[in-house]
Amino acid sequence: MKKTPIPFLLLAALALAALFLKGSSAAPEANGEVNAGDTAWMLTASALVLLMTPGLSFFYGGMVRYKNVVSTMLQSVIALGIISLLWVVVGFSLAFGDSIGGIIGNPLTFFMFQNVGDATAKLGSTGGLALSVPLLVFAMFQLKFAIITPALITGSFAERVRFSAYLLFMCLFSLVIYCPLAHMTWHPDGLFFQWGVKDFAGGTVVHMSAGLAALAGAIVLGQRTSHRKQEAHPPANIPYVLLGTGMLWFGWFGFNAGSAVAASGLAASAFATTNTASAAAMLGWIFFDWMRGVKPSALGACIGAVVGLVAITPAAGFVTVPHSIFIGLVAGVISNLAVQLRTKSKLDDTLDVFPCHGVGGMVGMIMTGIFAVEGTNADGTPKGDAGLFYGQFAQFIGQCKALVIVAVFSFVASLILYKLVDLIIPLRVTEEEEELGLDLTQHGEKAVSLGSLLANGNGHAHGNGQAAASAAEQPVPVSH
Repeated sequence: MKKTPIPFLLLAALALAALFLKGSSAAPEANGEVNAGDTAWMLTASALVLLMTPGLSFFYGGMVRYKNVVSTMLQSVIALGIISLLWVVVGFSLAFGDSIGGIIGNPLTFFMFQNVGDATAKLGSTGGLALSVPLLVFAMFQLKFAIITPALITGSFAERVRFSAYLLFMCLFSLVIYCPLAHMTWHPDGLFFQWGVKDFAGGTVVHMSAGLAALAGAIVLGQRTSHRKQEAHPPANIPYVLLGTGMLWFGWFGFNAGSAVAASGLAASAFATTNTASAAAMLGWIFFDWMRGVKPSALGACIGAVVGLVAITPAAGFVTVPHSIFIGLVAGVISNLAVQLRTKSKLDDTLDVFPCHGVGGMVGMIMTGIFAVEGTNADGTPKGDAGLFYGQFAQFIGQCKALVIVAVFSFVASLILYKLVDLIIPLRVTEEEEELGLDLTQHGEKAVSLGSLLANGNGHAHGNGQAAASAAEQPVPVSH
């Protein structure tokens, strides 16, 4: 392994620079006293969203071949470290700092979390985002979204990406694509926010950006060698996928209901629509397969459930519970068809990130434009900016406009970033490394089950002998 001192030196320089930073007194205007109930809920929601990233690692790790389980899971988990520091240094400021043209935040507003404290705050030139929780809690809640977004992309180029190149791409993606989209969508002075675009918890910011970046990544890295040879790719561990799905579904309640930023009726509504849409999409996926003569599988049920969670994300706080059933069913069927089309093409999106997250996010944005309603007036007419279903066209047009802009921006910018990274660090591993598996060639580790080790006469959990290596290649479930 070639010595690589640069990452450690950069981290050390950051740690040393932090010693000389002093807090600033130019904190945002407070918005009254901290609400204890809202704060307790938002701390809980933040923890729930953080759980989604290790959940995603199990979800993705169970679907790849056994020799790539560790590398695939680490690609998700490492985002907890990389994005956490990047967010503190400049990410939060770029996303929620003082607006620069409605496109990006001022990097100095909250640089190194200066001015981010335990008081409430009003963000935006008119105080359009008035928090009842400490700004620090809000910043940490938003961090969890920033963490999982690049992790979602990894499923598209699993089994062939160089780890160091992925780390660089993750940083660039977060700064160049994620932070501007978060600012435009969620900051009161952001471009999309000013247009009235509705994205409750990240249909554009998280899922479309990740899905389109995944599509670009699959194109740039090309097909896996085994994919070109049309070799079978049996999942390493279906129980891992089931476990990951459960963790994602559980954490998604914080993802969507937490986006109300208060322990309120809006949070309760988002909670209910989230669960209902996921249930409808799960059943829609496997029942649609069944109708086509395909056995209802655990893998299909899990993917369907996640697609439902994706699709309801932008709509969660704006639609009724009955409408969420329709949204989940439509998303499940459309993504199922998108996966079928992808399998017939030469595109090697390893874990179908674009058909599920990209397409699912688009469906969710369109459905928000159709079914959005913020309650009803005394005479029964829709209150607020209602959707197409209620006879109003403006919201639907606005959603479609934002969808097109985000799709083009995310795809083109990602293509450029991939090309840039490839000039600095080759994105793709060699054919020999790909054949051996990324677990061994990138990390020097093997996903070996305890049962396999004992069966080969090796009782050590970290054994690296020939028997352990042989056992690691067998697609058997890991013992728990």
